[in-house]
Amino acid sequence: MNLKDFTIGVVTGIAAAVIVKEMSNRVAPFANPDHILANIKDEFKKHAPIDGSWIYMKTENFSNGFTETPVYRGGISRTINGELENYEFAADARSGAIVDIKQI
Repeated sequence: MNLKDFTIGVVTGIAAAVIVKEMSNRVAPFANPDHILANIKDEFKKHAPIDGSWIYMKTENFSNGFTETPVYRGGISRTINGELENYEFAADARSGAIVDIKQI
């Protein structure tokens, strides 16, 4: 194997990797909802144990009056001082950042 063949192989491999990465972003541009829920649960666990949680796996649009953002909706429940607290949240489907949370 000479240097020319090796270089062609490396360039072809890099080009293929870039193309596959771009295509996968177009097919699945959103973060995994299970990972988003796990991150949110970790933040809640810092303050109190969690009794239950859920996340809806399909995105929906969330509007704050200025922009629309695709979000995952979900919820967390926990018991503090013997009282059940329930929260509903909307998390950005791309970054996982919470864009809306309210206690119900």
